[in-house]
Amino acid sequence: MSQVEEVDLRQIVVSNSTFGPNEIRQIVAAISEDYNNFRLLRDAVGEMEQQEARTPAASARLGVCQYLLGRYSDAVQTLTSADGGALTHFYLGKAQLALDNYSEALVAYESSEKAGYNRDDVALAQAEAKRYLGDAQAALVILDNLSGAVEQTSEYLYQRSATVSALGGNSLEVVALLERAVEADGSHAGALFGLALENDRHGNDEYARQLYERAATQFPAHVGTLLNLGLLYEDMEHFERSKQFYQRILDVYPDHPRARLFFKDADASRDMYYDEEARRRQDRLAQILSVPVTDFELSVRSRNCLQKMGIMTLGDLTKTTEHDLLASKNFGETSLVEIREMLAPKGLELGQFASKWREEEPTYDTSSMSDDERALLDRPISDLNLSVRARKCMVRLGLSTIGELLRCTGDDLLECKNFGVTSLIEIREKLVEANLKLRGD
Repeated sequence: MSQVEEVDLRQIVVSNSTFGPNEIRQIVAAISEDYNNFRLLRDAVGEMEQQEARTPAASARLGVCQYLLGRYSDAVQTLTSADGGALTHFYLGKAQLALDNYSEALVAYESSEKAGYNRDDVALAQAEAKRYLGDAQAALVILDNLSGAVEQTSEYLYQRSATVSALGGNSLEVVALLERAVEADGSHAGALFGLALENDRHGNDEYARQLYERAATQFPAHVGTLLNLGLLYEDMEHFERSKQFYQRILDVYPDHPRARLFFKDADASRDMYYDEEARRRQDRLAQILSVPVTDFELSVRSRNCLQKMGIMTLGDLTKTTEHDLLASKNFGETSLVEIREMLAPKGLELGQFASKWREEEPTYDTSSMSDDERALLDRPISDLNLSVRARKCMVRLGLSTIGELLRCTGDDLLECKNFGVTSLIEIREKLVEANLKLRGD
């Protein structure tokens, strides 16, 4: 962005010219185009705050800009003493919503409509506040009562998707609404984040990353967008890139606990020694272990015995001892020699991983559980609605059901890459909600 445009952005904030939705869009667009303009906005707001005497109109301008900076408490205080216009009340409502003061937000939105703010914009904001209050049905009624061009806007489609989701509606409908919202406005941060999250949950990592990237270029970006992008780049071992996303959160929320913790994790991880050759050896071994035994010319007797025992790959043979094979009916010394000769050129031996494989599986006492709680054990871990970081660690650990998760201790989980104390606390909280706990807790 050119120096002239930068000066114009400052002028929008500090001048006494007209200030309304159009000027707010200009500020948002400038920061979306170049995030360095966020600091320009912050400096301009600081300059305004130093003014000893401000008109009510100037206070309205300052309060809206404080809201854009994420300084919601300051925005509420400033806007409360501003000019009492439609814009002032509307952004007072948005600031109250950001502070989780949903009832106060509804009052401010009502005042903004009475003062002449766009009725459709107010209705959409009220639907969002109702949904956050836990009354998704009332939010749906508000949306159903809207008609005309607003129904094709990205904000309407986004709010409807969030409301349908809150009501436990069909996930396909939620995704379809989000896709329509992004089609209507490819820069809608909320719709991009929502669609990215849905794809993330279904394992479409690359498409999810692309959507998160698009959402992150918008302003204000969702905190969830920046956190999830940071985690995705950590998984790709691009730690400096992940730190940039965490830092953007800290620019607005300096004390954000997860952003601070994840930033420290990424900063520490970039200095970790990475043994490329060891990684290659591990990958080669994994490929060899996955080779099917049917790729080798074995006798009919040997093939039949292995099939009956459920031994399908070379990896299965490394987990099976000679004693196990000989205990199988019709499997004799001749077949044993044949198997040894098949494994030797690959640098493998029968039973070499048997001791590790046969470690006794931890048990989980279910005697004190109700029938409903026992039924949860076979449910997929995805039902816990874990964060991206926690979900990816579950995949790395090979855990797919809640029952498998409960056999783990907290220390077991902490051994997984990128799984920290914050994720462990999250999992424990989710399990407590279902009256469950990890082994050893």
